Amino acid sequence: MAVDHPVVPTDSSPGGGPLTEDARPTRVRWTLFVLLLGLVTLNYVDRGSISVAMPLIKEEFGLSSEATGLLLSAFFFAYASMQIPGGWLVDKLGPRKMATASTVGWGVATAASGLAWNFASLFTARAAIGVTEAAIMPAGGKLNATWMASHERGRGATILDAGAPLGAGIGGIVITALIAWTGSWRGAFVAAGIATALFGILAWRYIRDTPREHKAVNEAEAAFIEASHAEEDRVAAEVVSPGRTGLLPYLRFRSFWAMCLGWLGFNGVFYGLLTWGPLYLSEAKGFDLAEVGWGTFVIFGSGFVGELLGGYVADAWRARGGSANLVMRTLLGTSSAIVVAGLIGVIFVDNSVAAVALLSVVLFFLRWVGLFWSIPATLGGRKNAGILGGAMNLSGNVNGFVTPIVIGLIVGATGGYAWALAYFVGAGVVMAVSVVVLDYSRRLPV
Repeated sequence: MAVDHPVVPTDSSPGGGPLTEDARPTRVRWTLFVLLLGLVTLNYVDRGSISVAMPLIKEEFGLSSEATGLLLSAFFFAYASMQIPGGWLVDKLGPRKMATASTVGWGVATAASGLAWNFASLFTARAAIGVTEAAIMPAGGKLNATWMASHERGRGATILDAGAPLGAGIGGIVITALIAWTGSWRGAFVAAGIATALFGILAWRYIRDTPREHKAVNEAEAAFIEASHAEEDRVAAEVVSPGRTGLLPYLRFRSFWAMCLGWLGFNGVFYGLLTWGPLYLSEAKGFDLAEVGWGTFVIFGSGFVGELLGGYVADAWRARGGSANLVMRTLLGTSSAIVVAGLIGVIFVDNSVAAVALLSVVLFFLRWVGLFWSIPATLGGRKNAGILGGAMNLSGNVNGFVTPIVIGLIVGATGGYAWALAYFVGAGVVMAVSVVVLDYSRRLPV
């Protein structure tokens, strides 16, 4: 098992005296991950914008529930298909180039979706957003592997992934406000897309592939990170090839498939609520557009808080000596059980406030599984973190395009959401089984 804490000079100088200001490690890595949090937040504002505006789009285009589900799946079909190529490009070209290109690209595509004139053109624009967004999460996973010390990756993973519920939460308010300001859902999409593309410039200016390439990183911070990586490499050297190996050698390991299936189940719940949650609040609970925005904010905002807490608890427990398997299986197993129980509860409650409260609890604990973004680096090391992150995200986004279609068929056939919620329960069970069988303690011997 890898050692959690490399010995590095953080509190005293090599001679035993106090560190000078220049010798204290800078904290550029944390600023970088706050920037990544912002990027992923924008990512989910843009990808979730269509769900918030869907009541208006359905009315304008005259869409059935089945057609709505197909439209909501357009992004995820394209996004999933590009995960492996995106992860490979991250490993080959570096996360800085890919994160920048991704951000600018999906901003332009989001703006273009505001110009759609019918179902087919909006479907195409949504697919373009999926293609251009595909590299952002593998790039974040790669940066977590190269910038964070091993005992910091839980927090790194959840800061990165917390942008998903934060973007979904504030996206409801932002998009409804932009609709009111511009007078249409089209204007809201154009404004959001332009803002995102401009943010890509900031990504290029600040992100670097490695700590040594960043001018603001001092020697102490670089040495701290490198000492942790050296210890990882030393422990893994006896069983692991140090070079880039590609994806195929990992397919024979249970932990690889548990990682993929866990993310598949997770996204069955999360993307189901992201795409159909606003319509559920509107159609099943009678919320108007403003209430949908605030209800979405409360539900997904709870997920943001829960995800950051999960990362902090995981790293703190590891720092106190908890083994990787004990920490991750306990935290993720418990959170998965609460998610399943909460979803079952939503099926049987009629009160709107109670439904929002239960869904908030579900999202709070569901987002603990954002810790999964530390797993590609654990299983594959820094050189293969990009492609493993792409494989994991591909698996999750299979449910991204399947789930909206299935929910549309269920709602269209039954006229309600009870069986749709039962589908989410099933996805939660897949997640629960996967998180407790995955071995979090070692790099895979390929």
